[in-house]
Amino acid sequence: MNLETEKALLVWLRAQKKLSQHYGAISAWLGVVQGILLVLQAYWIATSLDEIIIEQSQQNLNSHLIWIAGLIMLRAITGYCRETASFIAGQKVRQQLRLSVLDKLQQLGPIFAKSKPAGHWNSMLLEQVEQVQDFYSRYLPQQTLIAFTPLIILMVVFPQSWVAGLILLVTAPLIPLFMILVGRNAAKAGRAHTVALQRLTSYFADRLAGLSTLKLYYRYQAEEKAVAQASDDYRKRTMSVLKLAFLSSAVLEFFSAVSIAVLAVYLGFSFLEYLETGFYGVKVTLFSAMFILILAPEFYQPLRDLGSFYHAKGNAVAASESIVELLNMDVSQQGEKANNPFNSNEKITIKAKNWLVQSHDGKTLLGPINFTWQSGERIAIVGESGSGKSSLLYGLLGFLPYQGSLQINDIELSQMSSMQWYSQLSWVGQTPELLFGTLIDNLLLADTEMTDDDMWELLDKIGLKEFVQAHPKQLQLEISEQNTGLSIGQAQRIVLARAIAKKTQLLVADEPTAALDKCSKAIVWQTLMEQVKSTGCFIVSHELDKLEQMDGVWVVEHGEIIEKGTYEELSAVNGAFKALLSAQVAHFSLSGASLKEQAVEGKAND
Repeated sequence: MNLETEKALLVWLRAQKKLSQHYGAISAWLGVVQGILLVLQAYWIATSLDEIIIEQSQQNLNSHLIWIAGLIMLRAITGYCRETASFIAGQKVRQQLRLSVLDKLQQLGPIFAKSKPAGHWNSMLLEQVEQVQDFYSRYLPQQTLIAFTPLIILMVVFPQSWVAGLILLVTAPLIPLFMILVGRNAAKAGRAHTVALQRLTSYFADRLAGLSTLKLYYRYQAEEKAVAQASDDYRKRTMSVLKLAFLSSAVLEFFSAVSIAVLAVYLGFSFLEYLETGFYGVKVTLFSAMFILILAPEFYQPLRDLGSFYHAKGNAVAASESIVELLNMDVSQQGEKANNPFNSNEKITIKAKNWLVQSHDGKTLLGPINFTWQSGERIAIVGESGSGKSSLLYGLLGFLPYQGSLQINDIELSQMSSMQWYSQLSWVGQTPELLFGTLIDNLLLADTEMTDDDMWELLDKIGLKEFVQAHPKQLQLEISEQNTGLSIGQAQRIVLARAIAKKTQLLVADEPTAALDKCSKAIVWQTLMEQVKSTGCFIVSHELDKLEQMDGVWVVEHGEIIEKGTYEELSAVNGAFKALLSAQVAHFSLSGASLKEQAVEGKAND
């Protein structure tokens, strides 16, 4: 990270201070109040010692002790309030940053979110956001505090002794100077530590998600060693950061101790009358010496605290780099309309003109293409793998940025709220995505007013009624994050049931039968075809022999729609669709012959 980037990140971090809702300022000013109370406490302690030791009087001792005890209590209360305000300041910023990151990920869409491992986002939302806490709760309030507390102490020390005040004034810059020199190395180590944490989190989360696969192929022991090695590397980086932090604290303590020692020697020699300079021609008193000596450590304390918190600045800058990069990503195509462009009676019309779908880094994935889709039309999208079929669907869903025009009911998709558009769609993907919870929880995502009878009817449609009835918990069947206890076919049918229950005008499906067994394929496809009789659809599929019921077939090749027509029209002419169909028939024939040969060979061996 270069110096300009670091400065820009620091400016951004300071700009987020407004999210703390003045709690940071409250913390700083409470620190100033603590400084004033400290001066008063030092005054009464010095006065008491002077009266007891020099004047040999205890007449006012009780009142002095009451003042001292009261000031100690006030300082404790003020300190508690200050710590509370500091924590709330950091908490407010963390909460808003997490919301901003989540909102940004929602705007960028699931395709962008899946471009990086889940562990990366976990690290960003948890560890990295957490690392800005001390910047707002400690570092920034302390920066305000060092401008006031040392100044207040100097204002009461200079009238007592200009030499003592000068010693404090001259030695004070040494602490920030060495704080910066040592802190720069700590900041570099902190950035490396943050990157290592991101990588370790992603690595561990991926291995944890694929643990069953690793066990199946007897790779879990090797990966266990790899995770242990990565953890040990992270431990070493953590210790290197802590080593620099302790070194920084030791340096600050050393210079503050030396400065206090110089001041103590000066006051001692002055009190013994070896030095007579600095007290404005007046003999030094025990009160003056004790008052200055009590305040000296407190003069350096805010500077030492700032030095201790300086590493918080480096950690916050390192942690914010990827957060700022994410938040600054262009989502100019995500508009927000005040009025919903859809109503219950209006049919959906989609018009694409010179529509060009791009990745988030600007690479062209599809297009330019042109088409018009009317509500109720059933369109199948076919083509070789990597031809751009899924990109077409993702662009249609609003998951990817685009150039040209894509209008929904004469309103540009880029000017439409994503939530408004999603409310008109049902989605079935290649991999079933079910939420952790119960079967009821997952079905209610489609329609919160669905009754138990509606759910049983829905489960009957997808062929899962008997399975759920046989389960002890029935509709309360628990679903884990990895769909444990369900086959992939059963999970996909639940996803399909959720899509059907949503009752929308458009169903979008991306190879919904790709990973299913023969039985599940038949059930899912049959249910889909029954559903799209009343709604329109865009379905990407490699099941070319099952597209006869579709109103249209689009053949995509190299990011362009090269053929359009019905199943009968395209299969009757020599073109790309017929070539795909012939290749699929030949593949299944070859697979069937191979299986037959294996069966005959096995029977002969028997």
